[in-house]
Amino acid sequence: MNPGIPILLVLLFLSPAAGRAAEAYRVYESTAASVNGEVLFVSDVAREACFLGCAAMPGTGKEILSSREARDRLVLDTLALQEQGKLLLGMVDNVTLEGVAREAESRMAACPSPCKREITPGETREWIRRKLLLRDFFTRRVAVFVEVKDDDVRRELARRSSVPGNTAQPTLEKVRDEMRDARIAQEIRNWETRAASKSRLILSPMEDR
Repeated sequence: MNPGIPILLVLLFLSPAAGRAAEAYRVYESTAASVNGEVLFVSDVAREACFLGCAAMPGTGKEILSSREARDRLVLDTLALQEQGKLLLGMVDNVTLEGVAREAESRMAACPSPCKREITPGETREWIRRKLLLRDFFTRRVAVFVEVKDDDVRRELARRSSVPGNTAQPTLEKVRDEMRDARIAQEIRNWETRAASKSRLILSPMEDR
């Protein structure tokens, strides 16, 4: 997933007063969210923020997220993993997992943040497994259906070439890849919006840390 994806506005945030008024639910201090009955804890959110802040996934840069932002990212991941479990769509190759997990552990070891002290190698490996499964799920569920027409690519290349002062000369294939990546990211956002709108989401008030 694109790390720059904005937080979905469709998520339901409960204020302390609203939480007290909802007799069907009881919000605990250690509970960050409930996603279709699956409970996410504050410790899960803290690990997510730490992994992202340490750029644990190879090929990514660090992201500094607030507790709310990390919680919302985790909610979206959980929605996708629930759908993956229903459809049995997506898989993780063990050889790939071991290689990426080893590099992730090295990245965590080099991370200057003290948050890494609370995370075990097993938790790092499981986080990587989830992220790789999500990547494969969205490849099969979304990316495979995204197409970029040749005419659209040529128009975009002409537009870029006509910009005053633009000395870069991207190739047709580079422009096609960039346009396809952008469309895939948009389709994933659309999928997340639909999934969230059809789900039972309860989010506890959280203090940014």
